[in-house]
Amino acid sequence: MKYVLMFIETERFAQQVEAMGELEQRQAYEAVGRWFADNAEVITHHTHLAPGHTATTLRLDSGEPVVTDGPFVEGKEVVSGFAEIEVADLDEALKVARSWPACPIVEIRPAS
Repeated sequence: MKYVLMFIETERFAQQVEAMGELEQRQAYEAVGRWFADNAEVITHHTHLAPGHTATTLRLDSGEPVVTDGPFVEGKEVVSGFAEIEVADLDEALKVARSWPACPIVEIRPAS
């Protein structure tokens, strides 16, 4: 089955990363790189997204389409990237997601 793991940053997490020294940041990014390498056999696609403030949202639910700057909701959490994985079942997807070393939230959704 295919699943998408959405990596979700919180304001607190972003502040913690920003407060890290250069060495600590490099180690954090290296941990993410190792995670991708360790799970390469099940990852079919992945990407890192630009920060939420760079988003453009198109709302189609009220007659005329409305374009706004920023993410689709005003919130304290933002999707910062994703990975598509192909595994046997949700239990295996959860196992992969549990080992994620960065953002404190991983949303898992089946994909077709």
